[in-house]
Amino acid sequence: MSPAAAAAAATSLAAAAIAVPTSLSRRSLRLPARCSHAPRRAVASMAVSAPRSGAKASFLERRESERALHFVKYQGLGNDFIMVDNRDSSVPKVTPEEAVKLCDRNFGIGADGVIFVMPGVNGTDYTMRIFNSDGSEPEMCGNGVRCFARFIAELENMQGTNSFTIHTGAGLIIPEIQSDGKVKVDMGEPILSGPDIPTKLAATKNKAVVQAELAVEGLTWHVTCVSMGNPHCVTFGTKESKLLQVDDLKLSEIGPKFEHHEMFPARTNTEFVQVLSRSHLKMRVWERGAGATLACGTGACAVVVAAVLEGRAERKCIVDLPGGPLEIEWREDDNHIYMTGPAEAVFYGSVLH
Repeated sequence: MSPAAAAAAATSLAAAAIAVPTSLSRRSLRLPARCSHAPRRAVASMAVSAPRSGAKASFLERRESERALHFVKYQGLGNDFIMVDNRDSSVPKVTPEEAVKLCDRNFGIGADGVIFVMPGVNGTDYTMRIFNSDGSEPEMCGNGVRCFARFIAELENMQGTNSFTIHTGAGLIIPEIQSDGKVKVDMGEPILSGPDIPTKLAATKNKAVVQAELAVEGLTWHVTCVSMGNPHCVTFGTKESKLLQVDDLKLSEIGPKFEHHEMFPARTNTEFVQVLSRSHLKMRVWERGAGATLACGTGACAVVVAAVLEGRAERKCIVDLPGGPLEIEWREDDNHIYMTGPAEAVFYGSVLH
């Protein structure tokens, strides 16, 4: 390609993001001005602005413009998020429409959602807000809150074991960064009352919806409904087939049928579960607003609650997700659920918006 053609192609981009793998970058939010490694480039379909006539500003100069949004991409068991430092404002720096474009894996950065670190309210240290990849806003996200905790530790330069309080749409969440780098999160108490989940399914056991029958695509599924601040429908199989083999599911076909079922007025996350032992479960998830993902922390918590309520498992389990395992414990003494798992930075970047 000639220099003129290359310049024309460069100016045709709607926006550009620079991605620096963590193994090549400094452990800070600002990217190095120079790097001995050539950065990889990705396109984010954001607002188009006409280039200045004759301007040949380098990409790094454009990156430092007022329209540049700096971010760090984190992943927790493959559930990935664009993390934005929003501590200077209670208004998200990205609109839901922009979040959709940023999360696009072909024309954007690619992620399951955008998470904002905001000032705390009601005495909490921080506030967490999320926009899903479809632009909707969930109450909370388990994998996201672990990424949030690790991001905070980097922003505040925390060392060793640390704990802080986070205000979320699902209430107070308290994560603890452990010495091994994993994050243990007190997820609070599960909500089991049908109207509070919410679901229109009738209660079957002590005001809870346990092993209720749900008709989907000509089959009768046995489902248990749990809220972890966001709604979950957990199933271990159909009435016709008692044992579910989760790897055989056509998740992209069946998942939306559950998410948009009339019995779930706020839509629902759906977990399909296979019992390997009383302390070992395997699940696949269809997330409300994000579709099939590699992991769902609140979903793993809901799965253990459902398994205990149905008499299938103990209160402390390893839950295998496509992205890896989570340790989940539903304590009897305080009724709280504790989730422990990894979260790590993938790359640092900037995007014009």
